[in-house]
Amino acid sequence: MAFDFGSLGPAAAIGLSAAGSAVGCSIAGMTSHGVMSRSDEGHGKYLGLSATPSSQTIYGFVLMILLNGQLQADPHNSLAIFSIGLFCGIGIMMSAIFQGKACSSAILASAKKPAILGKCFMAVGIVESFALFALIGGILSMAVLPK
Repeated sequence: MAFDFGSLGPAAAIGLSAAGSAVGCSIAGMTSHGVMSRSDEGHGKYLGLSATPSSQTIYGFVLMILLNGQLQADPHNSLAIFSIGLFCGIGIMMSAIFQGKACSSAILASAKKPAILGKCFMAVGIVESFALFALIGGILSMAVLPK
C-alpha cells in the first residue's frame, strides 16, 4: 500500500493553524502576565486579547474537515489537497503569530491609556482577516479541482 500524500493536507491545515495559535496566544499571554503584575484592574481585557489568536485554530479545523471530505470524494487530487492544506495552513499560522504580536502591543498600549483599547482591536482584526482569506482561498481552490 502506497503512502497517500493527500492525507497530509488536512493534517497540515489543523497542525499549522494550531501551532500558530499556540505561539500567538503565548506571545500575548506573556505580555498580559507582565502588565497584570503591575496593575490591579482591567485583567479581563488583557486575558481576552491573549486568547484572540486561538480563533485561527477554528479556521484550520474547518479547512481540515473540508479537505478530508474532498479527499474521500476524489482521492486522485491528493497532491492538490496536500498543497491547499500546507499553504493555507502556513497562511493561517502566520496570521495567528502576528495577531499575537498585535495583541501584545495592544495590551501594552491599553495598559498605558485604557481609553484606546477599542482602537487597538482594529489592527488585531485586520491581522485576523488574513486567516479568513487563507481559509476562503482554500475553499475556492477545492471548488475548482477536477472531478
